Amino acid sequence: MIKSIAHASFLVSDVKASLVFYCDVLQMTLNTTRPNFAFDGAWIDIADSGQQIHLMQLPNPDSMEGRPDHGGRDKHIALVVDDIAALEQRLLDAGVAFTKSKSGRAAFFCRDPDGNALEFAEDFAPKQ
Repeated sequence: MIKSIAHASFLVSDVKASLVFYCDVLQMTLNTTRPNFAFDGAWIDIADSGQQIHLMQLPNPDSMEGRPDHGGRDKHIALVVDDIAALEQRLLDAGVAFTKSKSGRAAFFCRDPDGNALEFAEDFAPKQ
């Protein structure tokens, strides 16, 4: 019944700062078709997949205190990338902290400027 994820939404405190992270550091594309809602935000395209990340500048009811350092032990989204080493270098160059997957897979986790966790790997297919 379910075919795909249309979008994941993140609460952010500063859309402009978030756009630097998502568009400049992660090289994702701003989608300009977002309607004019009663709150600031942005839609970010995930490649040509038809999937998006929606940024919503709204008060965050979740405390950032007590969150695990490793994003794999927190709520997160997982994104497939073309070149994990190239993305790792981009994060290093931008000063974005990340942790390697605890499973031993070629994957890592980081947080956006508001502490939302993201996972990155070249392949999420189960090994057979």
